[in-house]
Amino acid sequence: MIELKGVTKRFDKVLAVDGLSFTVPDGIIFGLLGPNGAGKTTTIRMIMDIIKPDEGEILINGTGASRDLYRKVGYLPEERGLYQKVRLGEMLSYFAALKGIPKREIKRRVNYWLERFELDNYIGRKVEELSKGNQQKVQFIISIIHDPDILILDEPFSGLDPLNQVFLKDIIKERVDLGKTIVLSTHQMEQVERLCDEICLINKGKSVLKGNLSDIKNEYGFDLLTVEYEGMEERPEVLQTLGSVSVEITGRKIRGRLKKGRKIKDALEELNRLGVIKYFRVEEPSLEQIFIDVVKGRV
Repeated sequence: MIELKGVTKRFDKVLAVDGLSFTVPDGIIFGLLGPNGAGKTTTIRMIMDIIKPDEGEILINGTGASRDLYRKVGYLPEERGLYQKVRLGEMLSYFAALKGIPKREIKRRVNYWLERFELDNYIGRKVEELSKGNQQKVQFIISIIHDPDILILDEPFSGLDPLNQVFLKDIIKERVDLGKTIVLSTHQMEQVERLCDEICLINKGKSVLKGNLSDIKNEYGFDLLTVEYEGMEERPEVLQTLGSVSVEITGRKIRGRLKKGRKIKDALEELNRLGVIKYFRVEEPSLEQIFIDVVKGRV
């Protein structure tokens, strides 16, 4: 378990993290989300004890930083750092040894992960010969090769094509199924919306939303309803029935956001009584839409 209690970090006059508190339970995928410059990477670096907080406390499994503790943590930094002139197999073996893996076990783990990521044909090549996407895979292997109990990933999908993003998500889910804890930091909220169990959304160093993702959507969300109707191009009664706070109209199609407390079932029953509906679709609000509304004070 990871606990942050009132953590604050300043850089000169810049308040990067402002009284941040959250708890990451064991065995889940926890999303630390927010726009660029929100304070995510600074928070991750404090969790990893790379920099110290000015105020507050950070605990991992109930204790502060120690070398033995961080042998149980894997870290993928936002700034990637690989030895470009070194051969891939040699570099992975070096990092495995640094992380305390027994010598007799290193070769097996290196070969296993290179095969999993379809990089085994590159084992004798210099790192600089690998594509950006493949170097990103190598960086991830380094973070996971010692089988850590906690895996902290800062922008893990950067540089990966869609196919490899899906593959990496599967690896992350696999680690959680094995009882590992994942902290995933990203500004790409749509990437992790269906991946995370719990989240902390931060903006300007402060937490603006945190908790179970489903609970957040139930509490702060709204319903989007797209309706296509027959007959006249303008049907004011359809618009009135939707009872929307915002509406997009294209020809005979209306996309409306229902007012808080307005139930989709009731709206659809009323629209059905009008006898003009050809098609409708209900959409769940995205996490990004909820975040924007919360920051702008709409909810």
